[in-house]
Amino acid sequence: MGDPPKSPTPNFYSVLGISKTASLADIGKAYKSLVMKWHPDRNPTNKDEAESKFRSINEAYRELSLKKREEAIAGSQNKTKKKKSDDEELHISSPTLLSRTTSRISPMPSPGDLSQNTSTSMDFYASLPKSPTGPSNLSAPTTPKEVNSLSKMTSRRNAMPIIFSQSTARRKPQPIEKKLKCTLEELCLGCVKKIKITRKVISNTGLIVEEEEILMIKVKPGWKKGTKITFEGKGDERPGTLPADIIFAIDEKEHPLFKREGDDLELGIEVPLVQALTGCTISVPLLGGGDMTLSIDDIIYPGYEKLIPGQGMPKSKEDGRRGDLCLKFLVELPTELSDEQRIEVVNILRECF
Repeated sequence: MGDPPKSPTPNFYSVLGISKTASLADIGKAYKSLVMKWHPDRNPTNKDEAESKFRSINEAYRELSLKKREEAIAGSQNKTKKKKSDDEELHISSPTLLSRTTSRISPMPSPGDLSQNTSTSMDFYASLPKSPTGPSNLSAPTTPKEVNSLSKMTSRRNAMPIIFSQSTARRKPQPIEKKLKCTLEELCLGCVKKIKITRKVISNTGLIVEEEEILMIKVKPGWKKGTKITFEGKGDERPGTLPADIIFAIDEKEHPLFKREGDDLELGIEVPLVQALTGCTISVPLLGGGDMTLSIDDIIYPGYEKLIPGQGMPKSKEDGRRGDLCLKFLVELPTELSDEQRIEVVNILRECF
């Protein structure tokens, strides 16, 4: 590159108030201190003098930064000629300077940016390519308005990658819930349910088409109302989103004879008054088919109940075990009695009590 650049005149160091051997970090700190002191907004009483001083500080900072850059490039080239081949001589920038440079967009760091990272502001001028016309083509911001606009531009550009990374995320919509009605017999013995669904999918050509699919649900004995079965990704497909899940919730159909209470079953049985008082033998239907013969010698009164163990619903978490069957009796009373029958009933009851 020819003769090495001459050292800066003492005027640069005197304006910034530093020594000739000062590092880039020290120069940045001195520049920040003077900007905070002589900024026109901080000297409203003598604005003309503050603006003049502010411009001289910027000029001294710019020229001193350029001198430091030329010195760094000259030293880097001397090392490059000794260690690298001719094809590698194009890399003339200092690796140390490039590693600390965070932006090549803003032409001049703002005072607010210097307070956060002084070394970044100093390395900006060191990373600029050398202008063929000399340093006179480079201009630094001289007014607070220019400094603020450059600061906003830099922060906006730095935020762009974060926004882009969030926009590419594919979200999954809320699951689709449907009811699956089952009879008590199906929940007692178990069964296989086949459900036909129609959903929208994206074809290989990118078009949205409808397709039909059969879903198989194996209902296990003892499942209760509210049990959920999830099919992942069986909902509609839409561009930019993941397909939703489909959730089937077990719902019990009303039975004409039995009523379920947890793992137990309830069954109502009507008996005539004579059998209720004298004893009887009844046939009890069982859930899932078949009957059971039951003899009762007790007097059946209103509210009388009989418990049959092991004839309720299967317990899904306990293999081989079942709940109980509770028989609730309803006594059929006569609707009409003659006078003679009334007298006989009164005499019988008087003898009993």
